[in-house]
Amino acid sequence: MLTSKQRATLRSMANSMDPIMQVGKNGIGEELITSVDNALEARELIKMSALETSPYTAREAADALAEETGADVVSVVGRKFVLYRPSKKNPKITV
Repeated sequence: MLTSKQRATLRSMANSMDPIMQVGKNGIGEELITSVDNALEARELIKMSALETSPYTAREAADALAEETGADVVSVVGRKFVLYRPSKKNPKITV
């Protein structure tokens, strides 16, 4: 669980990032979970978006993906959300 100060630090780091993945009309499947898991291992901090065609709101998608991958939801703004999980092999971000 992140403290509000850690969350603020991560939010500011994610500010300039572009979304790297989207939750679309197919929702959240094994393929997306695997992709998100790999991206979190490589980058630790990722921004995603929920498309209008998605059966999930951004909050629902963020919560579901965080639960599946063991990540923390940093922020949800509009259709975009940010996830964080320290890398198991090579931690880069210290909060």
